[in-house]
Amino acid sequence: MKKPTLKAPKLKAPALSAVAGGSRTGQSLLAGAAVLGLVFGIAELRAPAGPAAAAGQRTTAQVERSALVCPPPMQGVTGSTSLTLFSPEGGTGSTGTGLLADTTPDNVIAAQNPAQPAAGASAAPSDPAGQPSGSPAAAVPAVDARISLAKPGVPATGPAANTDTAPGSFAVATGNLAPGFTATQVTTSEQSGPSLSGADCLPSGTSFWFSGASTAANRVDYVTLVNADSLPAVVDLRMYGDKGQIDNELATGIAIAPGKYETMSLSSLTKGPVDNLALHVVTRSGRIGAGVHAVDTGKGTDWLEPSADPGPSVVIPGIPDDVTTAHLVVATDSADDADLKVQLSGKNGWFTPAGNETVHVKAGMTAALDFQFTEQTREGASAIRLTPSSEGHPTPIVAGLRVDRENKGKTESAWLAGGNPIGARASIADNRAGQTKLILTAVDSDAKVKVSSSAGAAGGTPASKDVDVPAGTTVTVDGIDPADANGPYALTLRTVSGGPVLATRQLSAVTKDVPTFTTQQFRDDHATVEVPHVAGDPAVVLTGR
Repeated sequence: MKKPTLKAPKLKAPALSAVAGGSRTGQSLLAGAAVLGLVFGIAELRAPAGPAAAAGQRTTAQVERSALVCPPPMQGVTGSTSLTLFSPEGGTGSTGTGLLADTTPDNVIAAQNPAQPAAGASAAPSDPAGQPSGSPAAAVPAVDARISLAKPGVPATGPAANTDTAPGSFAVATGNLAPGFTATQVTTSEQSGPSLSGADCLPSGTSFWFSGASTAANRVDYVTLVNADSLPAVVDLRMYGDKGQIDNELATGIAIAPGKYETMSLSSLTKGPVDNLALHVVTRSGRIGAGVHAVDTGKGTDWLEPSADPGPSVVIPGIPDDVTTAHLVVATDSADDADLKVQLSGKNGWFTPAGNETVHVKAGMTAALDFQFTEQTREGASAIRLTPSSEGHPTPIVAGLRVDRENKGKTESAWLAGGNPIGARASIADNRAGQTKLILTAVDSDAKVKVSSSAGAAGGTPASKDVDVPAGTTVTVDGIDPADANGPYALTLRTVSGGPVLATRQLSAVTKDVPTFTTQQFRDDHATVEVPHVAGDPAVVLTGR
């Protein structure tokens, strides 16, 4: 049987007589090239790729667009909230734009339909944040911006809406402002005495874990769900306590329209008080920004940090050097129990705390441990590490930690969570001279971290220093404020060598003798993405064999 033959189409060579200065020989060569282009296809007009970009391999490119979501401030009637944007220097590509706007239906709709977008670009907050450099930069969305970021290297700051029902917000950066773009929210309030509440603004997602929530009598905890995308979202709240999963029809199928947000009291969902609560926010469709805000009577308010995704080992960084007590909540939604070793980072590496050597977590439940810190037992700032007691039984877990500071009998609390390494680079936008501490933990090996402080939003001189962090230790970094800082400044961390390193910043202020503070994690800014290299294959038009 004769094998089929693929016949090339009849092609007409383009007329090239109009080519200035073209000889017949040159015109013939150009015509031949044009026909080959029509037959084989020309994928892109650029110089040939180097060896590292050969077909089938991947290269890295800077992102051209970043989008973040901030929770509603939960500032009460007397509170005030500041929002700060920052993008580190070093971004390449087109001159970008950055802004923050309230999450309202009108703003979300406007953001989906920018007035004059660049050719082929989209300014929708629902677009992937990892658009590689080289793609057309998105235009500024035609929204009512609350804050605009002018250039890399200098933060921009402004207030949230001055109401007790202020909405959530979304932040968008494009072009050279997109790589490393970050936004931070800080609230000063009097809801349960003076307190600071802080939150990093994060990309919209489909799954968020929070460990350490509560509906006990002394707590008022709320979950916030913000839809800054153009599509509706449907959300389930899966709650776990020390007796297992808590079922409630009100916690399933929660519809969040585009540009809308929901704030729900956890006590209305647990059918009675439940302490040591873990919450998994997961979407059935769409994407949202999620947060949990806690009010602890007599101990202040703050946002719970979202935990790293479930894994067999967890490190919780950022325990301040002056805390007096800490409360650990560990959870698993696995069908297996988790048996875990507990360690703290000390001056000479990881050590096992007396009386809290292990923790057992039953399948689908939570478990808790309490820690007491005194001047005799405290070894400075610290971190907690949880690892499987048996390497052959790695059960995925999540964990959160409430830490308490005291001054003259008055207490303030903050909530920490299992974290991820800072990676190549990470930033936090809102830091304040004389009120900021940086806490670094090297998990497995010695590390060196470059710490850079930007100018303040209204002036100052940037500064940088290298910091050595021995394996298993936690280091508090001093002298990081920029000279003559005016307004909030940004901190940027880069892993120079070793690691992995986890990091937090602590923002503090003493108000009416209350040692108010809030602590946020540094998160890898994922300023670059991997992109596949695609090469044309002439074999697609050859006869089959």
